[in-house]
Amino acid sequence: QVQFVESGGGLVQPGGSLRLSCAASESVLWMYTMGWYRQAPGKERELVATITTGQSTDYADSVKGRFTISRDNAKNTVSLQMNSLKPEDTAVYYCRAVHITTQTVNWGQGTQVTVSS
Repeated sequence: QVQFVESGGGLVQPGGSLRLSCAASESVLWMYTMGWYRQAPGKERELVATITTGQSTDYADSVKGRFTISRDNAKNTVSLQMNSLKPEDTAVYYCRAVHITTQTVNWGQGTQVTVSS
């Protein structure tokens, strides 16, 4: 089974930047619609951004203009560039992959992002 592994989380000050990456364990990224979700303590998991196989993107209103999702199928990675981070961006960030044919959903294990001074 294909696995998706996130990396790049950490502690950053308000206004700072982080770049998250999600790597597929096999060369199959081109078969998946990819997304980033996040879950803050005591809250439900929410959509952050998605990117289709055709490079179409969509963002939550709360991150528009600050976050950028991208994908590199050759490297089997999808990234989330996060700028102008705010304390309310603090959450565990998850990579989500949806197979374009079977609609099978795979989740990564998550990576913690903490925005604090």
